[in-house]
Amino acid sequence: MTPATYTRLSGFYFFYFSLLGALVPYWSLYLQSFDLDAKSIGMLMSILMASRIIAPNIWGWLADKTGKRLTIVRAGSLATCIIFIAMFWQDDVLGIALVMAGFSFFWNAVLPQFEVLTLAHLGSQSELYSRIRLWGSIGFVVAVVAIGWLLDWFSIRWLPHLMLGLMVLIWLSSLCVSDAKAEQDKSSDGFMVQLWRPQVIAFFVICLLIQLSHGPYYTFYSVLMDSLGYSRAQIGLLWAVGVVAEVIIFIYMHRLISRYGLRTIMIVSLLLCVLRWLLIGFLPEHLPTMLFAQCLHAVSFGALHAVGIALVHQYFTPASHGQGQALFSSLGFGVGGALGAFVSGLLWDSVGAGVTFALAAGAVALAVILAWIWIRPTVKNA
Repeated sequence: MTPATYTRLSGFYFFYFSLLGALVPYWSLYLQSFDLDAKSIGMLMSILMASRIIAPNIWGWLADKTGKRLTIVRAGSLATCIIFIAMFWQDDVLGIALVMAGFSFFWNAVLPQFEVLTLAHLGSQSELYSRIRLWGSIGFVVAVVAIGWLLDWFSIRWLPHLMLGLMVLIWLSSLCVSDAKAEQDKSSDGFMVQLWRPQVIAFFVICLLIQLSHGPYYTFYSVLMDSLGYSRAQIGLLWAVGVVAEVIIFIYMHRLISRYGLRTIMIVSLLLCVLRWLLIGFLPEHLPTMLFAQCLHAVSFGALHAVGIALVHQYFTPASHGQGQALFSSLGFGVGGALGAFVSGLLWDSVGAGVTFALAAGAVALAVILAWIWIRPTVKNA
């Protein structure tokens, strides 16, 4: 892979996750500015996740059938920009919900196909994926810190303007990326045959439980910190600490996988994820503890995401990689994320942060058991 290709791939991840850095920490605060209650906010945030249930699978199937993966990435990025413009005229739940459903249908279809493109560019050097993906984490950090600082000076209602600018940059960066062809598939097994293996089914259930547990965090962490008196700049910095830790883990992930294997990394990361949710749920007012809990984002998201991408690449043949990555996104971030956001919205006002995050920890504890029994990769260094 040439330096130019590395730069272009990294640039796309940088802007894509910069948008996530604007959306995830601050969108719930934007919704709160319309005096919406926790149930409405939880429902709206679940739309972002729910669109991942259908959209990635449709586009993944189409990409695998047509081979026009890069065209789909570019078209999806442009459609995201165009649809989001309508957000500037929305001020009620229904209008906001419709625009969120529209732009997220295309936005959530883009990343899984770009992941396949990245791995195709890497070829036999797939272990270097984390070196490219870390630029997404850097983009998230830059966005979350800069926007948190800006929102202490300007109204939260400026957030959609910033997001639209980032969407345009995502589309422009997709125009700079060249296409890549995956290796020829020599397997006769179809996608469904590969999917219905017990280890693969267990893997996707684990992905669902992980993202289910992240629901309260993505939906209400900023709201919780805001209610405890943290400034928006401080909230942004707390989010940034987590993603800086994620960047560090991505830098060393290829070495960790080579040394410890995917199974060990997954189980240890899941156990630390349980600890993270318990700390956030019961000690949110204690800043040093929150800083430590945010450092655990390195494993609860970073390590588990890298392991997930690697396992999808292992479990599915090249002709099915698009659908495999799409299912990884739709079942985990889609079904799991939507359920997590929706259920946390129902629980938040009635049982509070402690119980909500304790239930999230319980979901991950179940994932630990499944991983211990079923996740036993056979590939070297896995």
